[in-house]
Amino acid sequence: MNTFDVAKIASYRENNRLEAKAARGGLPRSMWETYSAFANTYGGVILLGVAEREDKTFEPAGLNQSEAEHLRQDFWNTVSNRSKVSAVLPIESEVELLESDGGVILAIHVPRAPREERPVYINNDLYNGTYRRRGEGDYRCSRQEIVSMVRDQTPDGVDGKVLDEFSASDLNAESIRAYRMRFQTAHAQSAWNTLAVEPFLRAVGAAAVSREDGRLHPTLAGMLMFGNDYDILRECPNYFLDYREALDTSVRWTDRVHSGDGLWSGNVFDFFFQVSRKLTSVLKVPFALDGIFRVDDTLMHKAVREALANCLFNADYYGVRGVVVRCEPTRLVFENPGDIRTGVEQMRLGGVSDPRNAGVMRMFSLIDVGERAGTGVPDVFNTWAKAGLPEPQIEECFGDAERTILSLMLERQQISNTQADDGIVSDIDNKSDNIDNKSDNNVSEAEARGLGDSERDVLRYVATHPNATQEEIGAAVGIGRTAVANHTSSLQKRGLLKRIGSRKTGHWEVLVGDQQ
Repeated sequence: MNTFDVAKIASYRENNRLEAKAARGGLPRSMWETYSAFANTYGGVILLGVAEREDKTFEPAGLNQSEAEHLRQDFWNTVSNRSKVSAVLPIESEVELLESDGGVILAIHVPRAPREERPVYINNDLYNGTYRRRGEGDYRCSRQEIVSMVRDQTPDGVDGKVLDEFSASDLNAESIRAYRMRFQTAHAQSAWNTLAVEPFLRAVGAAAVSREDGRLHPTLAGMLMFGNDYDILRECPNYFLDYREALDTSVRWTDRVHSGDGLWSGNVFDFFFQVSRKLTSVLKVPFALDGIFRVDDTLMHKAVREALANCLFNADYYGVRGVVVRCEPTRLVFENPGDIRTGVEQMRLGGVSDPRNAGVMRMFSLIDVGERAGTGVPDVFNTWAKAGLPEPQIEECFGDAERTILSLMLERQQISNTQADDGIVSDIDNKSDNIDNKSDNNVSEAEARGLGDSERDVLRYVATHPNATQEEIGAAVGIGRTAVANHTSSLQKRGLLKRIGSRKTGHWEVLVGDQQ
């Protein structure tokens, strides 16, 4: 796997995915802190045999073949030592020697560790040897971050815990009743509809028999779904759900709902339905008919509900600052405590469902809320793209307050005069006008005009930088490598972009006018 271009070494700089070290005296001790940091964050590449100039650019450090081979052998010997590193992550093909005029470079590709192996720590010291990456540097993780990673190692989610100090009678009866009504609507023929309350709670996973006393108690998932906030706080002291609506700048909040106001149960189930109604009411609904009936539930409404459900499924309710949903004139923001268990790129791509609260997700899915196949977030992205809105943004914040933030813009961004003057926008629109006339292209004109801002930015950049790599495109446009790959693939399918030659040595060609 060769993702590093030796010929362009002078243009590289250290960042949160790249670390360079001269390594003239052997393996640097600080390299292992970076190894831990990359493994616990996004992954990255460690370059040995690379020196940093005063202007922060790189140059080969002059290692010869023998020195580089010795570094590689030392790396494998050390990384295999469990008293030094808790997990071996790279495979042989991901530790490679790269030739350059200024010397040989050893490139070590460190992947993000699977959550079952996080935290990755060094020197056999969990609490002092666990690091994460922030910007260009590594920082030692706090105890709270480490405990959170350890908690996430559980195979079936963290909400399966049986809460022995509570009984089913501590749950909110009205929330259970409302849930059962929705369940009956979704599953009218289910035998569970005839069950008494406690057997029903056990059937859906809201309660389980304790191994300690042999009695039925709520699970954490059941308490989150149907408990009262004051009982949930006994298990999760930082638990908090907060909806903030700020649609009028003259007042602080135009509406607010939070779990500690004493006006309602404060549980996740009731919060979802209160907030989903408020969020979908602010969306502009296009006038459409299904026969003689107006259609008020659009794909955007469904996408917003999916975003809210995803936020609640993946929240770390033991984490700090709670769940915060913000409704603003130009955007919707969903914040939850905890990082993304599958990583940002996999979350964006979909196909892997690994919720932090599998029990909560299952109970919602039983009433037809939430996508269990790992396609929920990609569906949100697709819906926003079809609406011609800016691409949703996913941000993962690390530190004492780990958070995942999903932002959905509600307004199209205006193209600046500078961007319009480059001629690419009009060419793209001309291509969109003609695209329906191409006999070998099945993309409709409406779909071609539905390019997101990031897709247009990618086209603009590669039009003037045809030899750009995915990393360079992403850096210029301000998106991740996976997003670049998705956009270029989509643009090629639409007939707007073509790849000439191989992935490593080829170039891009923007197809406009009558070009094919």
